[in-house]
Amino acid sequence: MNRPSVGVGVFVFKDGEFLLGRRVGKHGYGTWCVPGGHLEYGETFEEAAAREVMEETGVKIKNIRFYTAVNNVFHDEKKHSITIFMFSDWASGEPKVMEPDKFIDIDWYDFKNLPKPLFLALTQLQKAKPELFVGK
Repeated sequence: MNRPSVGVGVFVFKDGEFLLGRRVGKHGYGTWCVPGGHLEYGETFEEAAAREVMEETGVKIKNIRFYTAVNNVFHDEKKHSITIFMFSDWASGEPKVMEPDKFIDIDWYDFKNLPKPLFLALTQLQKAKPELFVGK
C-alpha cells in the first residue's frame, strides 16, 4: 500500500511579499510554489522549514511558525502527500535558485499578483484558507 509523504511548504514574508519559485522536473513542472520539501527523520517542522528554504533559495529565515496542513492527491502521478505550511519572516540573504533541478525562477510576489499556474498544494491551501489569498 502506498502511504502519503509529508512535505513542508514555507511562506517567507518580506515587505508584504513572499517567495515563489517555478518548478521543474516532472512533478508539478511549470507550476509555482513556495520553497519547501520533504520532512526528514527526526526534524521538527521549524527545522525542516529553515533547512529547505536555505537549500533552495540561499535565504535565512526567522520567526518560523505553523500555519496549517493540506491533503494533496496527484491522481495522474499516483502520489499522495500532506503539506505542512509554515509562515516565516526573511532574516537575510538575496534569493537565488540554488537547486536548478527544482526551480528555474524565484521571486517575491504578493497575494494580489500571483503567477499561474499554482502547484497543487497551493491550490489546496487556497480552497482551505481562501481568506489568505485575498491580499494583505
